Amino acid sequence: MSNIRIGKKIPNFELPATGEQILKLADFKGKRLVIYFYPKDSTPGCTTEGQDFRDNYNKFKRANTVVLGVSRDSIKSHENFKAKQEFPFELLSDKEETLCTLFDVIKEKNMYGKKVMGIERSTFLLDEKGVLCQEWRKVKVAGHVDEVLSAVKAL
Repeated sequence: MSNIRIGKKIPNFELPATGEQILKLADFKGKRLVIYFYPKDSTPGCTTEGQDFRDNYNKFKRANTVVLGVSRDSIKSHENFKAKQEFPFELLSDKEETLCTLFDVIKEKNMYGKKVMGIERSTFLLDEKGVLCQEWRKVKVAGHVDEVLSAVKAL
């Protein structure tokens, strides 16, 4: 069960990020924030999703919106993924599943016939005050970033 709800302020969080940073929600006060959770660095769907955010990055930026990607991968893995794909946004490492738990994105999945716990591809849009405006769960990559951008522009 999610600890967050649309129309409610998100509790502050703090996580290690690419670029040798520790990022927290308070760092983005006054900006809109897109937080997208993805299962694993350098996998086909996650790469395509990241590329879509990358390719639309300037549109998000013009709309006063910061994009952050989150998975359980290590910072080293994130740095390689970010460099290889030339992502202009930061990736957060949530090895302890703190943010994943807050947003309730850890779900049971079927992996080659075995049940495993993993990140369900999900995206969340926060306004300038850190209030959750919209959420997308069980995301299908195709067309998703356009949908998020439309929601940002509608704020």
